Amino acid sequence: MKIALLGYGKMGKVIEKIALSRGHEIVLRKSSSDSFDGIENADVIIEFSAPNAAVTNITAALNAGIPVVSGTTGWLDDYHKMADLCQQKNTAFIYGSNFSLGVNIFFELNNYLSKLMSKFNQYTVKMQEIHHTQKLDAPSGTAISLANSIISNSQYNSWTLDENNESNQIFIDAQRTENVPGTHTIFYDSMVDTIAIQHIAHNREGFAIGAVIAAEWILNKKGVYTMKDVLDLNDIV
Repeated sequence: MKIALLGYGKMGKVIEKIALSRGHEIVLRKSSSDSFDGIENADVIIEFSAPNAAVTNITAALNAGIPVVSGTTGWLDDYHKMADLCQQKNTAFIYGSNFSLGVNIFFELNNYLSKLMSKFNQYTVKMQEIHHTQKLDAPSGTAISLANSIISNSQYNSWTLDENNESNQIFIDAQRTENVPGTHTIFYDSMVDTIAIQHIAHNREGFAIGAVIAAEWILNKKGVYTMKDVLDLNDIV
């Protein structure tokens, strides 16, 4: 499989390493200042760039009719435009706030736990996410996905970065620390105890492996998908 990497920072380089180890070829490595020359040679595009570059990158890929796997966060106000463009161009698109197998299992645990806890109003929920200092968006896309899942199953109607928040908002404590790939913790607190679930990433390879697996899966498909489709998790919870 021939892969174009749109975004060739730390994450792009780890994806390249994983892709090559699985027998794939990299036909384009695009950093922010590079052109899209050669994109037409790709079978699949993996896009891990920056929030202000994602829409331009995804648009170029979809306009070329090439399936796209995007893991860039912080641009989702334009998600529906990209999904519509995918359908117009009759190609395929996967966006994931996190491609790690472990995180996608964590998403399912979070969804199940939030349904269970919705019956117990004595508990309040809050979240903490910790990432490396180079991460440009806060909270993380993963944290937002976790929060939105809780919101869909509870009396909460939004999330906030303000610790002095309203009772119907989920507080997300977004911290940035050197050399932390990503840690996400969800707390349910009451006067007598705390229930918590947590995912800790040890390195970037988990994200990269998931992105390459998604690229392998989406090849020759049409439509808009998620990692639940890739990992066959739709009927688990």
